Amino acid sequence: MTALTMLAREEEDASLRPVPWRRMVWVTWRQHRFALTGVAALLGGLAVYVWIVGRQLHHAYAAATACHPAGSPICSELVNGFNRMDVHLSNGFVWQPVPALIGAFVGAPVLARELETGTFRYAWTQGFGRWRWALAKLVLLAVVVAAAAGAFSVLLSWYYQPYFAAGNQASFLSESSPLASGLFDLRGVAFAAWTLLAFAIGVLAGVLIRRVVPAIVATLAAYTGLALVTGMSLRQHYLAPLVTAKVNLPGSALILSQWWTQGGRFAFGRAPISLLQHLCPPPPPGAGPGNFSKSGFVAQCLSQHGYAQWTNYQPANRFWPFQLIEGGWLLALSALLIAVTVWVVRRRPA
Repeated sequence: MTALTMLAREEEDASLRPVPWRRMVWVTWRQHRFALTGVAALLGGLAVYVWIVGRQLHHAYAAATACHPAGSPICSELVNGFNRMDVHLSNGFVWQPVPALIGAFVGAPVLARELETGTFRYAWTQGFGRWRWALAKLVLLAVVVAAAAGAFSVLLSWYYQPYFAAGNQASFLSESSPLASGLFDLRGVAFAAWTLLAFAIGVLAGVLIRRVVPAIVATLAAYTGLALVTGMSLRQHYLAPLVTAKVNLPGSALILSQWWTQGGRFAFGRAPISLLQHLCPPPPPGAGPGNFSKSGFVAQCLSQHGYAQWTNYQPANRFWPFQLIEGGWLLALSALLIAVTVWVVRRRPA
């Protein structure tokens, strides 16, 4: 008997091919569509409100600046009307919880819910792999929330433009510093960067605590502490502050500290009331504390007695350098937290 022979075919690779990354876009949307819809509804509703009150604010500012003569009763009423508008929004603190809420209610449940319910045992055994599963979801959600926050910050920047206009102080209009706490992190790249960091804190807290509600509480606490430390201590030292003996600084400057000297030596920080009563005559009739301070009456009086006032401040033209510095370290910290989260997921046994 003769046996037919044929060349053996090379054995086909039977190993599983990894699922393409693009498949995770649909999976992430299906799993987190309610959270993303909530973010869109929250920011969309706030955007409509800001647009409505912002149009009123801009119209009031245009009317006050266009009124002539400036000291007339009608113009004074228009100025007072602008200064009284949206007092609860003018300092910006009402918007500070928005990034923290997004990070807590979107970031914290991303992995904590799967760990708490046990569904991670199924998700992590699929062909995509646990670390690729975590990385894909975190990156996609981080990009979405940061982009949404960035779009909202553009609207906030438009809203606060009248408060940063040059010449407001001379016209007795409300003026704020672009570097002021409560306003600085609402504009530029800072608002999106803080939202991204809140999200990164939330996902790391969720994977470490493995419970949704405690992870939300931990996210709010960690974000609040970091935001307070940054606004009160860290931000003002991004660049060395300037020191000047000028009495009348622009209203847009961020004053850090003031002190008085006499004969080239430190005299006191804040002028004592007893010294003012002894050296300075009473203020002009009808001048309140605000007008008394703005007129430079105290500074002029003390300077006549040999005192010199020094001011430690940050100029308003450092807004964008400060934005780039803060946005840079927030982005780096967010990337580090997300990388640590993926590492923990990869190392944690299923």
